[in-house]
Amino acid sequence: MHHPPAPALLPSAYVDPFARDHLPPPAEWPVLELGPPFAYPARVNAAEVLLDRAVAEGHGDRVAIISPDGAGGWRETTYRDLQRRADAWAHVLVADGLRTGHRVLLRGFNGPDLAAAWFAVLKAGGIAVTTMPMLRATELAVVMRKARVNAAWTDARLAGELATAVREVGDVALRCWGGDADDDLHARAAAFPAPFPAVATSQDDVCLIAFTSGTTGVPKGCLHFHRDVMAMCDGFSAQVLRPGPDDRCIGTPPLAFTFGLGGLLCFPMAARASTVLLEKATPESMLDAIAATRATISFTAPTFYRHMALAQQAQPGRFDPSSLRQCVSAGEALPDATRTLWRQVTGIELLDGIGATEMIHIFIAAAGPDVRPGAIGKPVPGYTVAVLDEQLQPLPTGTVGRLAVRGPTGCRYLSDARQRQYVQDGWNLTGDAASIDADGYVWFKSRTDDLIISSGYNIGAPEVEAAVMTHPAVAECAVIGVPDEERGQVVKAVVVLKPGHAASDAMAQELQAHVKATIAPYKYPRQVAFTDALPKTDTGKLQRFRLKEGA
Repeated sequence: MHHPPAPALLPSAYVDPFARDHLPPPAEWPVLELGPPFAYPARVNAAEVLLDRAVAEGHGDRVAIISPDGAGGWRETTYRDLQRRADAWAHVLVADGLRTGHRVLLRGFNGPDLAAAWFAVLKAGGIAVTTMPMLRATELAVVMRKARVNAAWTDARLAGELATAVREVGDVALRCWGGDADDDLHARAAAFPAPFPAVATSQDDVCLIAFTSGTTGVPKGCLHFHRDVMAMCDGFSAQVLRPGPDDRCIGTPPLAFTFGLGGLLCFPMAARASTVLLEKATPESMLDAIAATRATISFTAPTFYRHMALAQQAQPGRFDPSSLRQCVSAGEALPDATRTLWRQVTGIELLDGIGATEMIHIFIAAAGPDVRPGAIGKPVPGYTVAVLDEQLQPLPTGTVGRLAVRGPTGCRYLSDARQRQYVQDGWNLTGDAASIDADGYVWFKSRTDDLIISSGYNIGAPEVEAAVMTHPAVAECAVIGVPDEERGQVVKAVVVLKPGHAASDAMAQELQAHVKATIAPYKYPRQVAFTDALPKTDTGKLQRFRLKEGA
């Protein structure tokens, strides 16, 4: 099979060519299907479409963001409020020396400030590199070096780890919002009351670098264009989810995840709707927030829906999720037991979806009457899905093989040889094993690699192994994912201790605490086993599959 070459890129609006220079070569691009509704003008800035245009259309006084006010109540941020903050912050970026095409690392909790910062970066012609609040300095430094970050903006409460990373990397301007620091963004922004006209970026100028943690533990940066942000709004959101201006979105994924960026910021704003942004959520606090804000569309992982349903069952009458009309589940496989439990408790059929950071958002889903229990769904309009064998040939109906997809979005890694694994013969190979039935429904089987997906988080086994092995008592370590009813999978570390150290519960807890202090805490091994030797090949390579079989 031969596929057409990648389309020629339009002239960039950027002074700094870094992003263009580090795109994969055209021969390694996936096929892109860019017919209507995914045909965009040559010049388009996603921030202008989502924010400025909403105000220009007369929606300035509509509520864009609802967030906790810190005193048990709720704060409303209108579209006009958000635009003013984003404009002032865009002026600060430029005054600080931002040139178009520069990369700005953002670190914050979901909330109006992080949303304003993201819009400010795009309006100023920058590239947003949004990171999860849980990342530690070592992980932030890797991202900063890979994306050659020029500036870093953070919530003051999260400044510690980022400041450490900035010192390590050097030559990065650091600013904080919130807190009482002298460089507080809100104080600096007061000097810039004028509007900031969005830079007329090219539709295929990079506007965000979304980092994913792959199986090697070395994060991959996914380069997404302004048109890709529009495509996720015009694809899954407009054609499957179909939010309207009276909807209120709510959920748990961080805006650093493209699942959260779409569902909790771009989708509602494209529909001129509202979003409820929560800094942190437990199943109970999420249910309380749904009732308090009368949220209508939720986004979270299957594990979280399960815990919300159990909380609802345990305390009948305590929560009121009756305002919900659509509940999107993604991030990991949706067990039928969870789908059934949620439907029994709320009367709502979960909208299951499969997406990827590489594809920016969901590309297979089913809603309402189209749901088929056990199946993920059908391709989102605009996407083509196939199941292929190792030679990239289509497999017969019902046969399990490699899930392949193409459409208006696709994988473009930032200077990464793994591009050639993810994109082959024009297809994006998602790393999922699946089958397609006679009616075109896709059935998910498993991940084809060693990625551990626990409660919706992607965790690379080698990264956890590396963290465990920095403990002085550890000789060797292998990490696998083991099935778990609650989380889908949990991380298990199999450890060989150095002589003089004894296996014990105390040692297991010490290793767990060590990992939590070394990398993002959610990656720590919830199970620790000790062994005298790890299974290896004759050449000394670890045989992870033998540990999995044993588990």
